[in-house]
Amino acid sequence: MKRYEQLADQLSELIKRGGLPPGARIPSVRAACKAWGVSPATVFRAYYLLENQGMIKPRPRSGYFVSPIPEELRQNPWTSMSHDPKTVNISDLVFEVLKTIRCAETVPLGSPFLSPTLFPMARVGKSCATVNRSTHLAGMVEGLPPGHEGLRQQISFRYLMAGMTVPVDEIIITSGALEALTLSAQLLAAPGDVIVIEKPTFYAALQAIERLRLNVVEIPVDPVEGHDLDALARALQQYPVRACWFMTSFHNPTGVTLGDSRKQALVDLLARHDVPLIEDDVYNELHFGPDPVRPAKFFDRKGLVIHCGSFAKCLAPGYRIGWAAAGRFAGGLERAKWMTTLSASMPAQRAIADYLEHGGYERFLHKLRRELAHQQSQMLDAITRYFPANTMATKSDGGYFTWVALPDHVDSIQFFQAALNSGISIAPGSIFSADGAFRHRVRLNFGHPWSARLDKAVATLGALCVDESRCGAKLAGPVRLA
Repeated sequence: MKRYEQLADQLSELIKRGGLPPGARIPSVRAACKAWGVSPATVFRAYYLLENQGMIKPRPRSGYFVSPIPEELRQNPWTSMSHDPKTVNISDLVFEVLKTIRCAETVPLGSPFLSPTLFPMARVGKSCATVNRSTHLAGMVEGLPPGHEGLRQQISFRYLMAGMTVPVDEIIITSGALEALTLSAQLLAAPGDVIVIEKPTFYAALQAIERLRLNVVEIPVDPVEGHDLDALARALQQYPVRACWFMTSFHNPTGVTLGDSRKQALVDLLARHDVPLIEDDVYNELHFGPDPVRPAKFFDRKGLVIHCGSFAKCLAPGYRIGWAAAGRFAGGLERAKWMTTLSASMPAQRAIADYLEHGGYERFLHKLRRELAHQQSQMLDAITRYFPANTMATKSDGGYFTWVALPDHVDSIQFFQAALNSGISIAPGSIFSADGAFRHRVRLNFGHPWSARLDKAVATLGALCVDESRCGAKLAGPVRLA
């Protein structure tokens, strides 16, 4: 057991025995470091785990306090899920955040998108012009479900390059990955059914679940270790789970990736319960290492994993072309596509297929990955220079987000408002869970070429953190990287 898990267990046992009653304040990060002789990073991870388990709750400017613990939980060592399945209602706050990224004058550190300057839009446009000149009217029906054959062949070929055999007949083209994910959830679960999601999770997943009127059980995602598979096993035993919706590589917002052995364990666990996995893998191509990261789909032998991808994050954001490699559910997903938006844009499908075949996609990806790794380095360096000492930022092996744990007294909603008043967008932690947790965390986007403007924005955020009258804590110095 790791040191942070030992610390979390000690506090958890103390809470369950009544040594720390509901409402009691637990030690600050600084006090805990002195008392247990550990680093701030260890304390942050222990408190993060306890917050995920529902044992403690943050209060703005006051620190962490013991949550009311149900009586049955006091007699049960399992604390990873302290609540029954819940409904989701977070859209108002999400829309408030999303409105901030529409203004070109706002520094987009809260944006979910990469900078459009990073994409080969002129070359993709050339492919679009080429295919439009050669398209016959009768050929426009080629884009109807399951989608343009040439594009599906190219996607199947990319799976093959990653060491996977995914038949073309299994691939359904959609209008972006979110449609693939939402149609999958709609296919597998009816209103009122239970699905398992991550905590934290991408807010668009929460919005889709809210619209579909599903109930959720959240399992913790640690910024270093990833998904809590023990908590998942207990959820599968306790609840009538219809599906899981996970991001196992370059997780948004934490950036963590499950290792191959844990992905295998995840797929095997779900197979034993015959529960499908909806795998959101939109950042798969954005790995910083030399080799692609295997998705959970790689380990699937029963067709239970619906693997959803997109070209929006790695090639052509405005074209809104995604897909699902749907395994045993391909037929149902194809019918669901027929009954909803009918077809993704046919010109966009053909243009991307042409680019994948002739446009030098691998050369472009190599350059993009190198730039994103550099931009992450610049962002983390700036956080280290400007943020308070008791701040922790995650360093990932891909994607373009860092998940920042702020000092105890910094409330991310107040921080969001103060940053916006300074012309900076950030994503407050509360929008990444069904119950508004993570009030001391923010997600920052490093997917824009580094510039003096971005450096100044991070400096401004650091200054806001130390402005106690506006949103919090004191003390500047080195930042811990998770």
